[in-house]
Amino acid sequence: MDKSLQSPNKTGTPGLYDPRFEHDNCGIGAVANMKGIKTHKTVEQALHIVENLEHRAGKDADGKTGDGVGIMLQISHKFFKKVTKPLNIGIGEEREYGVGMFFFPQDELARNQAKKMFEIIVQKEGLEFLGWRDVPIHPELIGAKAVERMPYIAQAFIKKPADVKKGLDFDRKLYVSRRIFEQSNDNTYVVSLSSRTIVYKGMFLVKELRQFFTDLQDKDYESAIAVVHSRFSTNTNPSWMRAHPNRLIVHNGEINTIRGNVDKMMAREENMESEYFSSDMHKVLPIINQEGSDSAMLDNALEFMMMSGMDLPLAVMVTIPAPWEHDKSMPQEIRDFYRYYATMMEPWDGPASIVFSDGDLVGAVLDRNGLRPSRYYITDDDHMILASEVGAIDIEQSHVVKKERLRPGKMLLIDTVKGCLITDEELKETYAQRKPYGEWLDSNLIELKDLPIPNKGVPAMTRADRAKMQKTYGYTYEEYKTMILPMALNGAEAVSAMGADSPLAVLSKKHQPLFNYFKQLFAQVTNPPIDSIREEIVTSTTVYVGKRVIF
Repeated sequence: MDKSLQSPNKTGTPGLYDPRFEHDNCGIGAVANMKGIKTHKTVEQALHIVENLEHRAGKDADGKTGDGVGIMLQISHKFFKKVTKPLNIGIGEEREYGVGMFFFPQDELARNQAKKMFEIIVQKEGLEFLGWRDVPIHPELIGAKAVERMPYIAQAFIKKPADVKKGLDFDRKLYVSRRIFEQSNDNTYVVSLSSRTIVYKGMFLVKELRQFFTDLQDKDYESAIAVVHSRFSTNTNPSWMRAHPNRLIVHNGEINTIRGNVDKMMAREENMESEYFSSDMHKVLPIINQEGSDSAMLDNALEFMMMSGMDLPLAVMVTIPAPWEHDKSMPQEIRDFYRYYATMMEPWDGPASIVFSDGDLVGAVLDRNGLRPSRYYITDDDHMILASEVGAIDIEQSHVVKKERLRPGKMLLIDTVKGCLITDEELKETYAQRKPYGEWLDSNLIELKDLPIPNKGVPAMTRADRAKMQKTYGYTYEEYKTMILPMALNGAEAVSAMGADSPLAVLSKKHQPLFNYFKQLFAQVTNPPIDSIREEIVTSTTVYVGKRVIF
C-alpha cells in the first residue's frame, strides 16, 4: 500500500499520539463572479490570494515541503473539451459529464487494479465510463518529502445518462459510485468526483500549487468560482489527502465537538431514510469517514445532507447555527427555525471559518463565537473576494463598493445562477418561512420542566447511611461543599479555575467517583486571548513533540 495514502488510524503509531485529535489553523480565500461569468482571471486571483497567505501555511524545517495547499474550481468545459480531444474521449456538452480527481498508489499493479475496480463500479451503477487522463504535473518543483509521498494523479470522465438531470441529480449518481469505490478500495483517495466542481491540491508550499499543476496555468481554464486554502497543521502531520479543499468546504479552525458529532451521526444511520436513496442507502453508509480530519468529517456530513435533498446553505445553517438561544433581537420565526433543527442536529461547534461551494453557490459562515477572521470585498465588476484577512490580494480601492467582515453566526452567499448576493437576513428569513416551525414546536415539543412530578416522597437516608454511601463512591467534604451544595441550592454548576493540580483519577491512590475519569478534551486558545493570563498558563503547560500536541 502506498505510504502517502495510509490511514492515520492504521499506522500503528505508539505512545500518546492519537490522530483523532488532529486539528488545523489555516488560511482561506474565495473569488466569485456573482453573474456566473467564467474567466481565467478568477483562477489567477484565487491563486494570488493563497500565495499571499504564506504566513498561514506550514512548512517543514528545511522550508521545502509545505503542509498543504489547494484550490476548488468549477469544471471548465472549454479546457476539458480541449485536453480530452487528443485522448479520443467524447465528453459531450457542458455538465453532461463528471470529472473525478484521483490520488492512486504509485505501484503500477495496485493502480491498475484500483482503476479497473472504479470502472466496473461506475458501469454497475448505470453510468458510462469515458476514459482516464494523466494529470500533467511538475514534481521536480516541489520538496523531496512531498515527492517521496506523492500519489499518482489521474482524472476520470463519466458520461451523464440521458434520463438524469444535469447538476445535483447527476452528482448524486456520482456520489453513490464514489462511496461504493471508497468502501471497496483502501489505497486510493478520491479528491473530488462531480459534474460541477474539481479540486487540485497537494503537499505544497503556497507558490507551488500553480507551478505543480499545468492545468492551472492554462488560459483556457475558466471558472466563475475559485476557493483556496493554505494549511497550517498545528498538531498533525501533513499529507496529500489531508490538504484542503475537501469536496464542499475549506475550513480554518477546529471542530471541538467532533467526537460527539460523529457518534450522533452514526447513531442516526439506523433510522435514516431519503427518497433519493430509496434503494441505495446501504451503499453510501457509513456517512462519516472516521479516518479523516475534523473538517473532512464535517464535509462528509454536509455532503450527505445535500445529496439527501437538503439545500447546501440550509445544511450549513443547521450544522453551524447562529447563537439563537439568547438573542432577543432575532425574529421569532428564525428562532423557531433554529429551535426546531436543534432537536434534530447538535451544533458542530468550535472556532471555525468555513467557505463552501457546490459549483453554483459559494458562501462563507463564521462560528457563533466569531473566533476566526474572514473579510470580504464586493467590487463594481460584480466580484466577491474573501480571505482570512485584508490585503490578501491587491484591489484598486476605487472599484470596491462594499468592504465588510463576516460576523459571528452570520452567512454570506453568492448564487452565480441567479447572479446575486444573498444577505444573511434574507437567507434566514427565506428558510424560516418555508415551514410553520413555530406551530410544529407548539404542538409537539415537550419541555422537561413541563413533565408532571410523581407524587411520591423522596427516599431519605440516615446521616450514617449517607456518609457510608459518600465514602463508597469517593465523595470528599470539599466536593460536597464546593460542588454539590451550590447545585442543590441554586441549580447552577459551580465555577472554578481552569487549572487543576490534583492527580488524574487513574493515577490517584484514592478511590474516585466515576466521572472523575472523564476530562475535557481540549483547551481553546484564542488570538487575541480572551483571558490572557489563563491562556498563557494553558499554552505554557502544553507539551509539544515535533508538531504534535501531547498534552
